[in-house]
Amino acid sequence: MAGSTHTVTNQPPPLVGYDVYTADRALTAAVERHLAPELLDEARSELAALGRTCGSAQVQEWGTLANDHPPRLHTHDRYGHRIDEVEFHPAWHRLLGKGVAAGLTAAWARPGGHVRRAAAFLMWTQVDAGNGCPLSMTHAAVPALRTDPDLAAEWEPRLTSMIYDRELRPARLKAGSLFGMGMTEKQGGSDVRANSTAARRLPDGETYELTGHKWFCSAPMSDGFLVLAQAPGGLTCLLVPRVLEDGSRNPFLIQRLKNKLGNRSNASSEVEFDGTWARRVGDEGRGVRTIIEMVAATRLDCVLGSAGLMRQAVAQAIHHCDHREAFGGKLADKPLMRNVLADLAIESEAATTLALRLAAAYDDGGEQERALLRIAVPAAKYWVTKRCTPVTVEASECLGGNGYVEESQMPRLVRESPLNSIWEGAGNVQALDVLRVLQREPQALNAYLQEVGKARGADHRLDTAIKSLLTELADLEGIEARARRLTERLALVLQGSLLVRFAPPEVADAFCASRLGGDGGMAFGTLPSTLDLTSVVDRSRPQA
Repeated sequence: MAGSTHTVTNQPPPLVGYDVYTADRALTAAVERHLAPELLDEARSELAALGRTCGSAQVQEWGTLANDHPPRLHTHDRYGHRIDEVEFHPAWHRLLGKGVAAGLTAAWARPGGHVRRAAAFLMWTQVDAGNGCPLSMTHAAVPALRTDPDLAAEWEPRLTSMIYDRELRPARLKAGSLFGMGMTEKQGGSDVRANSTAARRLPDGETYELTGHKWFCSAPMSDGFLVLAQAPGGLTCLLVPRVLEDGSRNPFLIQRLKNKLGNRSNASSEVEFDGTWARRVGDEGRGVRTIIEMVAATRLDCVLGSAGLMRQAVAQAIHHCDHREAFGGKLADKPLMRNVLADLAIESEAATTLALRLAAAYDDGGEQERALLRIAVPAAKYWVTKRCTPVTVEASECLGGNGYVEESQMPRLVRESPLNSIWEGAGNVQALDVLRVLQREPQALNAYLQEVGKARGADHRLDTAIKSLLTELADLEGIEARARRLTERLALVLQGSLLVRFAPPEVADAFCASRLGGDGGMAFGTLPSTLDLTSVVDRSRPQA
């Protein structure tokens, strides 16, 4: 019989058995705002069903298992034949199957698809961010393939399929396919024009033989990959199928899997091409221009993924503080803890609101919205992904020592948090992309200013921030050294304008006071005490 000292008290229950979608008021409001009325009933039903799946104890356990049992590389079979296969835990396949079935690769195939997918991707990241990588790349490959109508007609139905088919066989025999991407090489990194992989043109003029390597290739068991290589006409985008039409394996030599800080469930690899067959996508010498739309889409997924991680961290922190008592009362009711939770909730809502606005721009597809995306995506990618790490670390601290223990799942969120800031172009790359857009595409800045201008006059701190931003944009002296500062201000002003227009007054007031008005400290939990912080926390409380 257990002694009295073993009685467990004052410990919160697990945050399971709840609807991740309907519990997220910022997310549900964004979906309602951006979807056409005739799509709402169906979208609500789909997203709530996925929300219940995400919040279920079983699916959360799958996420844990997929990370506790990372993928294993098998380069050869028992007889010495080269096979280059990656073994995943069954939980990985279950998660990936549900992600595909939930439409996370099908945005291009249905109305309002990007907003619906964005909401789903944000939720699905909260279960396991690792399987989001092949889902993201498959989704993002579609606009690149559309530069070649024949390739798009062949591959797009497979990529937008809602059926997960894990077998390695010719794509024409599969009910659905997944895609990966190979751009960076060890000598060049983000400078892809330094790539050395060679593409020798075959007699038909459309296909090539590749020789070279890729330093980072995630999800190497995908059915196809978009890669960059040096063809006779310059850097070119090519499609590399994993299995050839006759059923034989395309030479795709997996050298090793990366031993990463986080993202443990996802296989990131180094691969070698040795006589590897590939088909050209777009024109020779225009590889970057061809693949850039894929990069832009994956960058938006970095924003969504970081917003999802932040949301889960905040939900866990509030849930813990709602159930934990200290110093004579609930932690969530203590003024100082309430300040911390509200500050974290504001950051999470700002990220979600911005991410869904950009997804809506993809659905719109008009010239003005495309121009906005060209400047807003790199700015959002820079800022939101950088805010993810401090949010997850502070949220973990709200759990005290419990947040430093693996069973809480907070360490997994912390390890995952820097990833999206690094992948698809680290901070400096995003800031330089913003400068490039400002210098070459004046219509993008006009679209941005029109967007933030819709909130002008609603908050004096936002008005002042817009004016200050315009002053900074007018001064081009030493602009590259100020690129991070400028990109940060672009993102903050855009977030502020959206919250002023769409969020409850207490959320917009707190954001403008602390992020735009300078009435906040360097750490979370330094909001002005005069704000309505109780309402801010109530809005972000998960309903378990």
